[in-house]
Amino acid sequence: MLNAYFKEFKYNWYLAAPVIIGMLGHTFVGFVDNIMVGQLGTAELAAVSLGNSFFFIAMALGIGFSTAITPLIAESHSEENINNGRSTLKHGIVLCVSIAFFLFLCILLAKPLMFKMNQPDEVVFLAIPYLEIIAVSLIPLIAFQAFKQFFDGLSLTKYPMYVTLIANIVNVFFNYVFIFGKFGFPMLGIIGAAYGTLISRLIMMFLIWILFSSLESTRLYLKNLNFFLLDFSIMRKISSLGFPIALQWFFEIGIFTAAIWLSGTLGKNPQAANQIALNLSSMTYMIAVGLGVAATIRVGNQKGLNRPIKLKRIAKSIFLMGIIFAFIFAIVFFLMNNFLPTLYMDINDIDNFDDNQAVLVIASKLLLIAAMFQISDSIQVVILGALRGLQDVRIPTIITFVSYWLIGFPVSYYLGDDRIFGSIGIWIGLLAGLTASSIFLYFRFDYLSKKFISKKSK
Repeated sequence: MLNAYFKEFKYNWYLAAPVIIGMLGHTFVGFVDNIMVGQLGTAELAAVSLGNSFFFIAMALGIGFSTAITPLIAESHSEENINNGRSTLKHGIVLCVSIAFFLFLCILLAKPLMFKMNQPDEVVFLAIPYLEIIAVSLIPLIAFQAFKQFFDGLSLTKYPMYVTLIANIVNVFFNYVFIFGKFGFPMLGIIGAAYGTLISRLIMMFLIWILFSSLESTRLYLKNLNFFLLDFSIMRKISSLGFPIALQWFFEIGIFTAAIWLSGTLGKNPQAANQIALNLSSMTYMIAVGLGVAATIRVGNQKGLNRPIKLKRIAKSIFLMGIIFAFIFAIVFFLMNNFLPTLYMDINDIDNFDDNQAVLVIASKLLLIAAMFQISDSIQVVILGALRGLQDVRIPTIITFVSYWLIGFPVSYYLGDDRIFGSIGIWIGLLAGLTASSIFLYFRFDYLSKKFISKKSK
């Protein structure tokens, strides 16, 4: 049985690797950004964490809607129906860009909430101007994401990877220049990081359009692509698939955002430590996201071809790959929990020595919890990808809500009190939510795949 799964690894990796490299590249930029900002001080690192928490909620909703494009394109591609694919792309882009503008306005209107969240004043005043700039970057980011999902649906995952890697190099360069004031530019601190991010995302949007309009395999979809001639029934179809996916992203990103806010109530040092652990965990999470995209594509293709037995085998092979990677990352976090946080802090900074040491102690403990939820996180992300390939989104949305907000969050809130476990308690709640989600989602996929096989055999 295992041998049958191993045979699928090569093609799984062929699809997933470009997505993983692109996502890891993007996350690595966040890693480098955090290292640069961490040199400025714990307050600056906490401010970036607080600002990003608002941005990530909006981003989760935008990316969630865009994710609906991939299974629809994968299905039309397997059926060789260019017209359906063109229609999905057109309506998907209009929907995603419209949502991006709306979310941008929501971010701006939400800024005053920072003063009412019991966050350190020093952190809030640093976070607001940072958030104002990165909020603008949401629009080109979601536009890029719509095209990326289209490319993924055609199994052309390497092209968005190229774009992302180029944009990441640009991001790191401009962040370095603007944060520290190099090459004659003024030293802008965390504002410089925001400007670097904005520039890179504008470049991403521009490059993906150039590729789309130039490649022979995608240029077919450009013909008669009139963005002003819309069919709202198709818009509703994409929305009906995208909205539950957006809620899934919202519930998951939201629980980690809640962890940021709860950490902020404990002080700037716990919040900075939370940001370090979260940034490191997000890098391993991107492996699972890439495998989830591969699951969406391959399951969507097999659904279109009506091959339920092969569909189940392929999906389980991707689940197994995710578990293997997660196990490796868990070992790394266990063995290097004391070393990895030191990459973010200037341990020789005498002025901030006590704060830095406090952050390092907390972050090292959080990484032990992160190690424990690697397998759970990987399983639930990959299974969600497979369920999207089946175009099953409503029940998984309910599952994620229950897991994160009726199980995970209450645990985080209760144990996160500084009189109990503090930061460690917050992350125990994350562990509980992710574990519950992985179990429930696996049972959901097993039920649907058996139902699909039974229906085919009749």
